[in-house]
Amino acid sequence: MGEVQLGPGFWAERQRLAGEVMVDHCRAWMTRLGWVDNFRLAAEGRPLAERHGREFSDSEVYKLLEALSWEAGRSGRPDHERAVVALSEQVAAAQEPDGYLNTRFGHQSLGLRYTNLAWGHELYCYGHLIQAAVARLRTHGDDLLVSVARRAADHVCEEFGADGRAGVCGHPEIEMALVELFRATGEERYLEQAQLFVERRGHGVLGEIQLGPAYFQDDVPVRQARVLRGHAVRALYLACGAVDVAVERGDDELLEAVAEQWRTTVAARTYLTGGMGSRHTGESFGEDFELPPDRAYSETCAGVAAVMLAWRLLLATGDARHADLAERTLYNVVATSPALDGRSFFYANPLHQRVPGMVVDPDVVNPRAEASLRSAWFDVACCPPNVARTLASLAAYVATVDDGGVQLHQLTACSVRTSLPDGRTVGLSVDTGYPWTGDVVVRVRETRGRWRMALRVPAWAEGAVLDVGGERRPVPPGYAVAEQDWRPGDQVRLELPVRARWTRPDPRIDAVRGCVAVERGPLVYCAESVGQDPSARPEAVAVDTSVLPAEHGLDTELGSAVALACSNRPARVPPAGWPYGGHTSAAGAARAPLILVPYHLWGNRGPAAMRVWLPESPGEEGPA
Repeated sequence: MGEVQLGPGFWAERQRLAGEVMVDHCRAWMTRLGWVDNFRLAAEGRPLAERHGREFSDSEVYKLLEALSWEAGRSGRPDHERAVVALSEQVAAAQEPDGYLNTRFGHQSLGLRYTNLAWGHELYCYGHLIQAAVARLRTHGDDLLVSVARRAADHVCEEFGADGRAGVCGHPEIEMALVELFRATGEERYLEQAQLFVERRGHGVLGEIQLGPAYFQDDVPVRQARVLRGHAVRALYLACGAVDVAVERGDDELLEAVAEQWRTTVAARTYLTGGMGSRHTGESFGEDFELPPDRAYSETCAGVAAVMLAWRLLLATGDARHADLAERTLYNVVATSPALDGRSFFYANPLHQRVPGMVVDPDVVNPRAEASLRSAWFDVACCPPNVARTLASLAAYVATVDDGGVQLHQLTACSVRTSLPDGRTVGLSVDTGYPWTGDVVVRVRETRGRWRMALRVPAWAEGAVLDVGGERRPVPPGYAVAEQDWRPGDQVRLELPVRARWTRPDPRIDAVRGCVAVERGPLVYCAESVGQDPSARPEAVAVDTSVLPAEHGLDTELGSAVALACSNRPARVPPAGWPYGGHTSAAGAARAPLILVPYHLWGNRGPAAMRVWLPESPGEEGPA
């Protein structure tokens, strides 16, 4: 985390918002609702009736602790440091002598422990506790929070080891957390326990439920599954843990099994935004090509998990496609969730909102996940602290080092100072206006000798050019590599064709057949009803794709956002009284353009209808 610092731009602004607003917002709500105080109640042995929140509310406090730990390490802010210490003390007070820690089941009766592995979330909560401790260990060093997490992890190994309970948690999470703890401490037993949990999954140990065992990924062993299925967040978290185990064990079979599940899921079960999960029932994946835009669930937490999995697969394989998917999901799911002020969030991220929603009271908890406007807090509030911890740690997803040199995976303004495996120091600075502009300039600040610099060229960037010291050459999607004896002051420029383009769906996606979308660089665009000319209503137009989208400045509270203008024609409208039939009349063509805004910014101007996929005018087949 100390080797990369984000520079001014898209992601640095959101990281600043996470550190200055989101973590305090989350802590205030968790305090107000009693979730933090649950640890005091547990420590005092108070009756369960006095406890507040859902059975998994401990995990939200732990995600907050993780975000605060990253932030304290990154910014050095004393208030964040004090918050980590105070919360750690409250958590530690509730831990039992054998390491068990849970405010829902602890201190009530030993007989309550692990009696409901399917739904109790005890191991899931441990996972987030451990990840918070790993963040603390990496940014600060050993302390009370680390000690608490290690005692909890040791307890889990004793209870669920090879000679213990042969169970798994209904919500995967602890698997990857244990591997991270192994990496941070070198304690082999944590890796062994993670491996046990991964191998036990898929054998029906959680029992039958109405949603079916696939909801828990307990229907098929990880090595035999062909695609991600069931509850999307659960599936993605499990896949992360499986990749971690595979990498640490050198298990190529397990790694390829998860990589194939990912490839199949990306090809047939993923939204244009990178969102995952098409069913509200079970917050789950649908069947192949079941991707309705208006009923997209696309949970924010699934977006976070998808980035985590893509990053792990990128590290394991070096395949640029994983960095592409991480970028798509970061810009179009993770960045979509928080409002511009950082005080409200989307839980679900549909690609079509049919009617403007009602204004959301910022002082009220939203009992439902779906909403047409962002909410300040939720009854199930997994997403806000998940966004906060992701943004706080985002610098760790930017670059890597291998024996050959340095690779830049996310094209964001930043500074990098790291060491090659042979001990040589490399210092770089990256300047860019990406995603709004396509120039990425890398300047060498500190170096010695020959090594390779690799910059990712996104899959959409046909026609990209790499300029190394004035020598220009075209570079295809993948990684543009420059190798030489570098000197301080050397410069590399990557020029990407950031311009609007039409995107058509696979015809097997029935819900959007005959529609088109607009993308520009890594951003997906949408038509929002706010700010449109009355003659260009998003719900009643069809776009003419024979005309390329045009750049259109947008002088609103969306600031420097880019908008696109599309010529448009009326869609088929049937006669009143029966919603089928009807004809298109060219005479009714709208004159005003349809203005598109970046999808991640929709909903910031008040209640609005919105759609990403737009019907194409009959007979049109314009340039892609």
